[in-house]
Amino acid sequence: MVRILLLLLLTFSPAALAAREVVVYTGRSKALVEPLIQRFTAETGIRVRVRYGRDAQLLALLKAEGGRSPADLFWANAPGALLLAERRGLFAQLPKKVLARPSAFVPEKGDFVPLTLRLRTLAYNPQRVDPGILPRSILDLPRLAAFRGRIGWTPGYSSFQDFVSALRAERGEAAAYDWLRGMKALAPRAYTGNVAMLLDLASGRIDLALTNHYYVYQLKYGGPEGDFEGEDEEEESPPRGELPLALHPFAPGDPGNLALFTGAGVLKTARHPDAAQRLLAFLLAPEAQRFAAQRIHEYPVVAGVRTPAYMGPASRALTLAPRVNFAAFGDLEGTLRLLRSLDLF
Repeated sequence: MVRILLLLLLTFSPAALAAREVVVYTGRSKALVEPLIQRFTAETGIRVRVRYGRDAQLLALLKAEGGRSPADLFWANAPGALLLAERRGLFAQLPKKVLARPSAFVPEKGDFVPLTLRLRTLAYNPQRVDPGILPRSILDLPRLAAFRGRIGWTPGYSSFQDFVSALRAERGEAAAYDWLRGMKALAPRAYTGNVAMLLDLASGRIDLALTNHYYVYQLKYGGPEGDFEGEDEEEESPPRGELPLALHPFAPGDPGNLALFTGAGVLKTARHPDAAQRLLAFLLAPEAQRFAAQRIHEYPVVAGVRTPAYMGPASRALTLAPRVNFAAFGDLEGTLRLLRSLDLF
């Protein structure tokens, strides 16, 4: 009888109950995170509390909270935020059994893992634009004077900023500055969200848009919202269907085809590190990776997960992407200074 009472006390003690939960700070949207969290809880019994926001906001919050932060896991929307968190020493070392799951984009330090992949791309309206006139390199885009005022971009969006960071690292500060200045001369329309931009593209308000590949697939084939980009994309799902949207891949290896990853790491200050590692392992399991491919239209990072036919396999998509050193994404603050110097952010 005494042994049973002791077992009950251990099972339902505050410490034991606390071990059955994990706190996540994420830059991804609720529409993308919640279905996976519900499946994880159903499978493991571990309750997940999630705080949503932009990557930069959550990094600022983690800095302000310090060792008092309740967060166990930082699940970022873009590599720049992950590299910045790593530079600040926020992540704990992950076990090999977690690090071994992704087939690419695992950092040398082994303190976070990639979870999904997306490619930067140029979207166009095929009813208004002949793809034969589009450049083979994103660096030549500023030369398209005929499209002045007809190009959309998202300077405040994390993936665009990571593209600029990679451009700075690979081609130099001067080249990145010249490209941004040349683009600014075309008077592009700045958007706070990719969905709003692509709906304008489909309606003919603009002709070209710099975006991530999966936004086009979501609008054409359905699925949940994309990334957290503010309340404008969190309210009502936009109409889906046969929208006049197409993707223009640049030449293989061009920076315009940059491959980016979402990812997550367990924080050094985590109160529930074991539960956080279990969540990471779940997000790298086939079920979660299939959800990413089939519902979100992002590429899986685990080998053997099938993608929809219209996407093609991740291995083929990555043949378009340039080879970029991880450090390219690390100087997000320098990128923000450059964008501000041109009044773009």
